Amino acid sequence: MIKYKSVEQIALMRESAQLVSKTLGMLAPLLVPGAIPLELDKKAEEFIRDHGGKPGFLGMYGFPNSLCMSPNAQVVHGIPGKAPLQEGDIMSVDCGVFMNGFYGDHAYTFPIGEVDAATAQLLEDTKASLYAGIREVRAGNRIGDIGAAVQEYTESRGYGVVRELVGHGLGQKMHEEPQVPNYGKRGRGKKIQDGLVIAIEPMINLGTQRIKHLEDGWTILTA
Repeated sequence: MIKYKSVEQIALMRESAQLVSKTLGMLAPLLVPGAIPLELDKKAEEFIRDHGGKPGFLGMYGFPNSLCMSPNAQVVHGIPGKAPLQEGDIMSVDCGVFMNGFYGDHAYTFPIGEVDAATAQLLEDTKASLYAGIREVRAGNRIGDIGAAVQEYTESRGYGVVRELVGHGLGQKMHEEPQVPNYGKRGRGKKIQDGLVIAIEPMINLGTQRIKHLEDGWTILTA
């Protein structure tokens, strides 16, 4: 069941979301060649707690860290490790915060130093696909309109849209209804109403849409 939010609840959620964005902003200049992901994870946890929040991912479903850090071919749910970042890497940093009784959730993929042209274009096009989806979020539209917009934008440019991983509703739980796929047909799915809060999460691959799971039980890679 979808839990629609009041104006007051959305104001509280905005504070959680803003702390997530501030955390990513704090990390941005630190994501350079030689940086150690596990050390950045610790900095993020300290920053979140110092600003009145709790790391939203830490301990959720047994996840061991505050950030999901997924380099290169890893799509999501990467566990921060001790291997230094390298020039030309990309790093997806997914951050969650619990504050005021509500969750905030935001991921951003950072280039590490200079990246090749195809990778830079992937980052640019994925961001553009997110905004294509956001433009469909208005009362009277349907969830399928969001996924269709993301899919149309990315597949027309030759990318693969991951099917198994989706966006989601957000609120007093990190993952609420509805699911928000990055593919679909216009006019399908739940109708969008005032008070809906969702995380739109385009996961776009160069080439194939297929994914595979690592043995750590968390990390998901392009196949």
